[in-house]
Amino acid sequence: MSKDAPWPALRRFTEARIGLGRAGSALPIKEVLNFAMAHAQARDAVKTPIEWGPLKTTLGRLGLSTVLVDSAAADRDTYLRRPDLGRRLSPEARQHLAHIAGTPPDLLVLIADGLSSTGVVANAGELITSLLPLVRNSGWSLGPVLLASQGRVALGDDAGEILSARAVLVLIGERPGLSSPDSLGAYLTFAPRVGRKDGERNCVSNIRRGGLGADAAAFKIHWLLREAYRRSLTGVALKDESDYLLEGAAAPPELSKPRSSEHEKG
Repeated sequence: MSKDAPWPALRRFTEARIGLGRAGSALPIKEVLNFAMAHAQARDAVKTPIEWGPLKTTLGRLGLSTVLVDSAAADRDTYLRRPDLGRRLSPEARQHLAHIAGTPPDLLVLIADGLSSTGVVANAGELITSLLPLVRNSGWSLGPVLLASQGRVALGDDAGEILSARAVLVLIGERPGLSSPDSLGAYLTFAPRVGRKDGERNCVSNIRRGGLGADAAAFKIHWLLREAYRRSLTGVALKDESDYLLEGAAAPPELSKPRSSEHEKG
C-alpha cells in the first residue's frame, strides 16, 4: 500500500474494515486473523450464558431491587430457534410477578440478555448508573428491575402489563456485528401490553464504549421518557429531538407544544 494512501487516516474515523491491504492475491495474515477473532467474539456474545451476579451487585449499590425472570424459551438453542418464546414470560415468572405486583410504577426496567450477553455485562450497569439520577429527579416511581434470561424486546410488554407499569424500558444485548460484539439497545414502550408492535416503541441503539456512551444514552432515554409521559405515546409518532438540547440549537415547535394524536384524543 502506498504511503500516500488515505486509508490510515480514514481508519481513525471508523471501525469498518477498510484499506486492509494485500499479500499477493489474498489478505494479509494479520487481517485474516483479526477477522477470525471478531467472528469468534460475535459467536461468544450470542452463546455465552449471562452471569447476573455482578449486575445485581451494581444495582443493589444503587438502591435498586432486582427480580430474576425467565422467558418461555427453556434454553439457548430454543431461544435462537423460537423467537416467539423469547417474547413471553415463563408460567413461573408470570405467577411470581403477579404475586409481587403492588402499586403500578411509572417505569419498569427489564434487562434481557438478548443476542449479546457481552453487551449487557459491559454496559447495562453503567447506563443505569447514569440514568437513575435523571429518573429520580423527575419524580418517577420505579418497579423492581427485572433480569430476564432468554429474553427478547417484547418480553417487556408481558411484564409491564402484569405489573401495570406506565412505561417499560427494555435494555437488551443487540445482535453482534463483526466490529461491535458488545452493543446494548434500549427500547421504550408507553402503556405496555402484549401485542404491541415494533412501531409503538422508541429505540436508542449502539450503546457501548465505542458507540453511544452511557451518559449520552441516558440523556436521550430520559428525554424520550419525559415526552412519552407528556404525550401519552411512544413509537413512530415520537421523534427523538433530544439532540437539539445537546447541541444548544433552537428547538422545533414540537418541543414546546404537544403534537395532537389519536392517543391524546382518547
